[in-house]
Amino acid sequence: MFSYLLLSMLCATSLTQPVQDYYSFSPTVGSGSGTSFMTEGVGKITAVRVWEQTGSYITGIQFRYDHIWTNLVGRIVGQPQEMMLHSGEKIVQVSGKYYSSNYIYQLIFVTSTGRLLICGQPSQTSFNFYPIYPEAELRLLSGRNNGNGITALGAHWGLLSLSDANVNKSMPA
Repeated sequence: MFSYLLLSMLCATSLTQPVQDYYSFSPTVGSGSGTSFMTEGVGKITAVRVWEQTGSYITGIQFRYDHIWTNLVGRIVGQPQEMMLHSGEKIVQVSGKYYSSNYIYQLIFVTSTGRLLICGQPSQTSFNFYPIYPEAELRLLSGRNNGNGITALGAHWGLLSLSDANVNKSMPA
């Protein structure tokens, strides 16, 4: 009888332990005009590309998840600035500048090893996106673009789930 009581208490205790949710969202900045977008992909972010109107605002963004590039968000202007992440490296902060009535003017991606990709112009209002949980990493960006440039931006943070991590293991590089 004592063993049943002990087993019941252990089961009840384990049921009351909350499952940790490591998802967080950095609220959107910018004017919000144009068509909505998400840079969603399967697996881990392994690279980022950013295009800018010379001396002005951000025109396009693209991520690579494992070995697959997402569709371009926005438009291509000139040559992109690009950063390839090293094995085990993750994006842990996205900062920049925006003008409330039109575009995102600057993007700064910071990795877990302290590397930076700085794109655009350092003018207007600052923003700083980072996850609530230190274990989390950038999973996707969402926002709006009006065909000329990125007008609004928000960041989604989370842990890479085991199922996401294993999906592209068999894909060629």
